[in-house]
Amino acid sequence: MAFLNAMNISASGLTAQRLRLDVISENIANAKTTRTESGQPYRRKMVVFEPSSKGSFKDSLINAAGSSNNQQGVMVTQVEEDNSPLKQVYDPKNPDADANGYVSYPNVDLLKETVDSMDATRSYYANVTAFNAIKDMATKGLEVGK
Repeated sequence: MAFLNAMNISASGLTAQRLRLDVISENIANAKTTRTESGQPYRRKMVVFEPSSKGSFKDSLINAAGSSNNQQGVMVTQVEEDNSPLKQVYDPKNPDADANGYVSYPNVDLLKETVDSMDATRSYYANVTAFNAIKDMATKGLEVGK
């Protein structure tokens, strides 16, 4: 049934955006962490998405019509660290300061994280809206059969 495929697509988007929000929350919580378990400053993490099914747009439309059982939607392929440079702050009294008195702070930008969280939240709610619309269509279809 095609509407079940559509529900699975929305559900995969919900799951992916929830993980993205979890990673953004972790970034914000560790914005001032100068020493992790490895002894290094925390590095910002990013979620990488990829389509669940490979192929052309035409193939996706054909699959969405229910002619194929290929899984569709989005999936998280990895959570990777951002390798941009760490922030260097002069603070010779800090126990994490190097020989020159500089402390390496995480490469987390709170403004960027806030914007990313707003984007992830809006994407999450768009998937909720799509899921509810599909559910309503299925319910109306079942009511027609009465």
